[in-house]
Amino acid sequence: MSEGDNRPTTAEALKHWREAERIAAVARRGRLAAQSAVRAAEDAAEAAVATAAAAKASLSAATLAETSAAKTASSARAVVEATTVDMADADAQSALADADELEAREHYRESAARASDQ
Repeated sequence: MSEGDNRPTTAEALKHWREAERIAAVARRGRLAAQSAVRAAEDAAEAAVATAAAAKASLSAATLAETSAAKTASSARAVVEATTVDMADADAQSALADADELEAREHYRESAARASDQ
């Protein structure tokens, strides 16, 4: 930073922008992974519910299969809920990272403009 001026130098602003870009990219990848996990968990929950319905149509041995399928469906629902929370966290982190990136980019542009004016 220059003396008497708390604004970052062009190099500092560029460094901060690049770091913000990297963090934003990581957050976006995390968000995509969370979305995929939500979809997979929803598919698993649907499959477990279908298995439970098929098990009901079976004879006495189906009782055990129904119980197992219901437990699987319950577990899958828990995964859906947990992953949905992770997705919300990933969305929030992605939004914050994007905002930081935009701010860093603007600081860089301001610094570059000041540098070219000198």
